Amino acid sequence: MEYQHGGDIYTNNVTIDYSANINPLGLPPGVKEALYQAAGSCSCYPDSRSMRLRKELARFHGVLAENIICGNGAADLIFQVVQALKPKNALLIAPSFLEYEQALKASSCNISYFSLKEENGFRLYEKELIDWLEKGGINVQMLFLCNPNNPTGFGAEKEGMAAILKYSRDRGIFCVVDECFNEFLQEPDRYSVLDLIGRGGYENVFLLKAFTKLYAMAGLRLGYGICTGKKVLDQMNLIRQPWSVSSLAQAAGEAALMETEYVEETRQMIASEREYLKTALSSLGFQVFDSMANYIFFRDLRPEALTREKLLYKQLLDRKVLIRSCSNYRGLDDTYYRICVKQREENEEFLSILKSIVTEGK
Repeated sequence: MEYQHGGDIYTNNVTIDYSANINPLGLPPGVKEALYQAAGSCSCYPDSRSMRLRKELARFHGVLAENIICGNGAADLIFQVVQALKPKNALLIAPSFLEYEQALKASSCNISYFSLKEENGFRLYEKELIDWLEKGGINVQMLFLCNPNNPTGFGAEKEGMAAILKYSRDRGIFCVVDECFNEFLQEPDRYSVLDLIGRGGYENVFLLKAFTKLYAMAGLRLGYGICTGKKVLDQMNLIRQPWSVSSLAQAAGEAALMETEYVEETRQMIASEREYLKTALSSLGFQVFDSMANYIFFRDLRPEALTREKLLYKQLLDRKVLIRSCSNYRGLDDTYYRICVKQREENEEFLSILKSIVTEGK
């Protein structure tokens, strides 16, 4: 499968990037100040255990610091947890985030796929997944769940997630739950399994979070995981690089946790602009799916798009606009796309360009 990702502004000549789902408000002022202050300590090695940051994360989430591990972005931890457990067989939801598959293949793991149905809006229903596992008799040791899912943007509520985690626990399946986009939801707690893990009894769950998207810290690389399975964390700490989290990233993370007003402003803006973009895309004739996150998943159903490879992607790139083609996601073809949600002025400019493309073909 072709490796492609959002935010690849280095191999493309673009002036507008709608391919990466980063907070359009940019780096919070408090984080910028923390980075400036931390610059003077760059001659020293960073704390290899990220102790201060882990303590702040523990306070922020109401969990124990010993149950937290930090990494060089969420992707670093995805590879770590796979290498730590070395599953022989794993299950992935399709379509979903590509780095899960990449990490599993790097560990020579056999992969099975549970395909989401377009007629259901690519939503994950726990009963369907559990029934499929029961009937298929597939012996898997690891399951990745992205919630809200990437690229579709739909979130499964915690009750449904809890049913999957309980089923997995009873059958020895280790679950990695990726909540990197959870904080963009209108009601994050309604979809997070954090409190379930915090109550104990789910040592088979690794909850993945990151500063990358919400705090616009993609270039700093900072992610973290929460897990009550001590053996899992011990093994991850054995194989991880000792200074994988820079002192700058640690300082930025501590400062970001104080940015509560910034997060609330983000949520309100994303909710408003997401609906604005959805309505506009629908009016232009695109099939728009029910995203709940800071990105929108849609399909180009123009007759010419069905016969010409990545048509919309190429048309926009000709105008120096980059969007995320979803053609390399399992189960999708090159008529599916994902765009991020930005602020109104940027969205209006993007839609103006998009409208000009659609109307010139009529």
